[in-house]
Amino acid sequence: MVEKFNNIWYLLIFLIHFIGIGAYAYQTIFQTRKFCSKYEIDDSGFPMVRFVGAFMLGQVLMAFYILFIRRNGVVAAGSFFNLVFLTNLCIFLVNSYSILIDKTGVKTPEKSREGIIAPLIFSALSASLCYGLADKIYLY
Repeated sequence: MVEKFNNIWYLLIFLIHFIGIGAYAYQTIFQTRKFCSKYEIDDSGFPMVRFVGAFMLGQVLMAFYILFIRRNGVVAAGSFFNLVFLTNLCIFLVNSYSILIDKTGVKTPEKSREGIIAPLIFSALSASLCYGLADKIYLY
């Protein structure tokens, strides 16, 4: 399994990234009330919170497929890794705008920082995967 990722370092980054995404997917899909209470979102927001959780679940399922089922592992999976990076980056940029500039719906600023910090970390992790696995995921 390590050879699919060039070394243990990129395998660990992959695992940390998708375990983190999986944790958010689980919270938004299966612990919706608790998740929404934490951010003071009322029950009418449940369908959209679960909608976003479903996107995250799709990423995690694809990551499991690449890790355990796909014969070639990460080879030629550049589109997936690029999409994950761009998704993380877009979430970071949009949340930064929403929380720092627009401030719509920001009731408790200290709680809302997670909406900036988590996607920034996920962006950095996914960018490092795109860079470190470039020789495998991009076939020219």
